Amino acid sequence: MSEKKIFHFDYLLLTVLITFLLGGCQFGQKPKQAIQVRVNVSRVVSGQTLEVLGMGNQPTLISQVQLIGVEAPDLRQRPWGIRAKKRLQSLIGKEQPVTLEFDIAAQDKIGRTLAYVWKDGKLLNEQLVKEGYVLHIARSPNIKYNPRLERAQQWARLMGEQIWNPEKPMRLTPYQFRRQYR
Repeated sequence: MSEKKIFHFDYLLLTVLITFLLGGCQFGQKPKQAIQVRVNVSRVVSGQTLEVLGMGNQPTLISQVQLIGVEAPDLRQRPWGIRAKKRLQSLIGKEQPVTLEFDIAAQDKIGRTLAYVWKDGKLLNEQLVKEGYVLHIARSPNIKYNPRLERAQQWARLMGEQIWNPEKPMRLTPYQFRRQYR
C-alpha cells in the first residue's frame, strides 16, 4: 500500500474509534437506576411466562410476567416447550421469591408485565438461553441485557444444547410453529 493510503486508513480508523468511544459516553448523566421488585412465584405458565404474587399494593393479586428477551418453544412444540417450562420451574424452586427487574417498556401489548427475573444472583432469562431451552429474541426498547443474552445464545448453539442439539434440533422457531399450527 502506498503511504498516502496507509495514512488515510489510519486516520479513518482513528476517527471511527473516537466516534465509537465518545458515542458511548453520556456526559453529565448518571446511570439509570434499575427498578426492581421482589415477588413470589405462584406458577410457571411456560418457559417464558410466570404468574407472581406481590406486585404493587395488592399482595394477593396474581400478575402475569413475561421474561424479557426470550422466546420459549410453544408447549405443543414437543419436547422442547415442556422442557423449557420444567427447567424454569426448577430454576425458581418451590414457593421461592424472585426479583423482577424492569427495563423501559413495563408491559407488552396484551398487558403482561415485562421483566428480567433474578434468583440467587442469577439472571434466569440468560440461564435459560445459555442452557438452550429458549431463544434470545431482541425486542426494542427492552434491550438492557441483549449483549449477555446474545452471548448466551452463541454458547448454547456452539455447545449444541437442547434446542440446538445437532442430532435433534428444534426445526421451527416458536413464532413459525404458532403460525403453522394456529
